[in-house]
Amino acid sequence: MKFLIADDHHIVRKGIRKILIEAYPEAWAEEAISGSELLLKAGSRDWSLIITDITMPGISGLEALKELKKTAPKIPVLILSMHAPGEYAFRAIKSGAAGYITKDTAAEELILAVQTILKGKRYITAEVAELIADSCTSNTTIDPLETLTDKEFEITGQW
Repeated sequence: MKFLIADDHHIVRKGIRKILIEAYPEAWAEEAISGSELLLKAGSRDWSLIITDITMPGISGLEALKELKKTAPKIPVLILSMHAPGEYAFRAIKSGAAGYITKDTAAEELILAVQTILKGKRYITAEVAELIADSCTSNTTIDPLETLTDKEFEITGQW
């Protein structure tokens, strides 16, 4: 099992790596500190799973996700972000993420998300499922930020 962990914070990468190696002792993990490095390393191996943050220097995690879905569509990507799901989860899932969890998630939920995704399924929390369901109802008003492209969204400072 091979994991690629992308986050611009050293301690976060090391923590995720430790959690994964404890759960999967046979696993191997590599790290990337930016979206550009993530894209570079993504093509270097046959990854079981890529775990990425959204906010990173240069290319964001969402931009990298879109590129990954073009160049390596079979590699599942889990978004692990500090951003509240209401801000980014729907956007990430729509862009091809296999799951979305926040950094305040317990280690056990990270492992559950990884297990679920490795089985070929998507992993979303109850909160994200509710957001997605709400977005599908006709009586829900559309958030104007949802109509923006990712670049427009980034420029607004919401990124």
